[in-house]
Order: sequence, then structure tokens, then C-alpha cells
Amino acid sequence: MTAIGLLVNVASGVIIDRQEAESACQRLGIKLVLAEVRAPNDLDTAFQGLAKNGVQAVIVLVDGMLFNERDRVAALAAVTKLPAIYGFRDHVDAGGLLSYGASLADNFHRAAAYVVKILKGAKPADLPVEFATKFEMVINLKTAKALGLTVPPTLLARADEVIE
Repeated sequence: MTAIGLLVNVASGVIIDRQEAESACQRLGIKLVLAEVRAPNDLDTAFQGLAKNGVQAVIVLVDGMLFNERDRVAALAAVTKLPAIYGFRDHVDAGGLLSYGASLADNFHRAAAYVVKILKGAKPADLPVEFATKFEMVINLKTAKALGLTVPPTLLARADEVIE
């Protein structure tokens, strides 16, 4: 792999993930092509630019707007024949290829437990900060087939869920 695209909503202010991707690509000798969007109407141009720049895959950074537009993002990745990796399984449910990230369902359950503690009188300032502990990998084999990709058995074995 010589070039990877990074789809990022610059309006969200997410900069750490972008810096991490830039650093990793530099260490690996892979060209990183940024596709910056600010609104949903920028997505078509972003994917066209990634395809034109010859990227072989796309990383879609976690962001509220990109999450809300997950159906469209997955469709554009399919149309441009670009394998994409996402931070949430919902993107894979919408037709994306692969996700690896924190389980939203687990995070919501943990947040609900905090709400219960607060409703029972706990002071929010006294509650410890918690971080995600459950991460999941989901692979969409239907999308892989449409892209002409064969997912290695070792990767399939590591997946928490495989959509066929």
C-alpha cells in the first residue's frame, strides 16, 4: 500500500486522530491524502478527490456529521471502489467494509449506570472518569466481495462480528 486517504470533518475540531494518522503514515512510508469536509455537501468532492489521488483505502475519522451521513459515506466508498475503515460498527451496518472502535452500546450502558448513580444522590464531581473498555471489530463480507477483496481468515477470526 502506497497511499491512504483520511476523511476528516475539519469543522469538528478533531485534530489528535489526524495527527496520529499522519505520524503513522510517515513512519510506514505511506502517503496520506487528506480529504477535508465541513458539511455533507462536501462528501462527493472529497471521495472524487481521494479516487483521483490514487489512494488504495480510506480511514474515516469518528465525527458526528460523518456518523449521521454513514449511509452516504458507505455508498460513496462503494462507488469509488475504495475500501474504508470506520470507528463505529454502524458504518459497517450501513454498508461499510470494516470498523474497529469502542462499542457504542457498551458506552451507552455505562453512561446509564452513571445517570442512575447521580439520580441516587452521587455528586458528579465525585465519580471517576471512565474510558471505553470494550472495543469491537466488525467486517462486512458483502462489501468486501463487491470491492473484489478477500478478507484473510486470520482477520475474520479476530472479528467480533462478520456480516455476510
